[in-house]
Amino acid sequence: MKESIYTIPVNEVFEPKDGCPICRLRDMLESRAVEYIMGAAMMEPDVRIETNEQGFCSRHFNQMLAQRNRLSVALILESHLNHIQKEIFEKKQGLFSAKDAKSSAVQKLSGSCYVCSKIEWGLNHMLETLFKLWSKESAFRELYAQQPVICLEHYALLASQAPAKLGKKLAPEFLEVTGSLSKRYLDEVQVDVSHFCKMFDYRNAGANADWGNSRDSIERAVWYLTSRTPEAGK
Repeated sequence: MKESIYTIPVNEVFEPKDGCPICRLRDMLESRAVEYIMGAAMMEPDVRIETNEQGFCSRHFNQMLAQRNRLSVALILESHLNHIQKEIFEKKQGLFSAKDAKSSAVQKLSGSCYVCSKIEWGLNHMLETLFKLWSKESAFRELYAQQPVICLEHYALLASQAPAKLGKKLAPEFLEVTGSLSKRYLDEVQVDVSHFCKMFDYRNAGANADWGNSRDSIERAVWYLTSRTPEAGK
């Protein structure tokens, strides 16, 4: 399969063999989406309509604030808050009954995120390319099998799409390889978490206690389960 603007990003993400490659795809899309919305796109009418209607989740508000451009965030918020005021409260003077159809608009505004929607769209398109590479390129299948881990969340995502994308002939092998990559990491982190727990037994106390690889096992286990490394103190 000839390399193209579609296949190059996927191949590049798989080359480092460090962590879950689907997490790296997601992180790349996430970073690009946040940088995009904090740049000139912020003032584009079509983009502003989308951000007004979808808003942002707390994670992506935090990432936007981390860009250290508070004016851009304030301008986005000003427009989004005006949209909520107009579409939710002014049309009904803020009075809603339990049967009011407009209550669904409240739920939509409070439960959606512009960046999340862009990540989902981009990831689905990149997974299309991933499955095409798997079906046509033996070199990519080998590269895929060399990955150190597929986190649980992305194992579930890949497993849900593989049968339809690869068909009965190729899906079983893909699922077997993907499952083995996920289970291998699970086996390792499960041992480390158990060892961490045992280190709090009084019999293992002392300056010479051997913690092995268990000191960061909690963080690694949370990452494996959620695809996100927990933030310290939160």
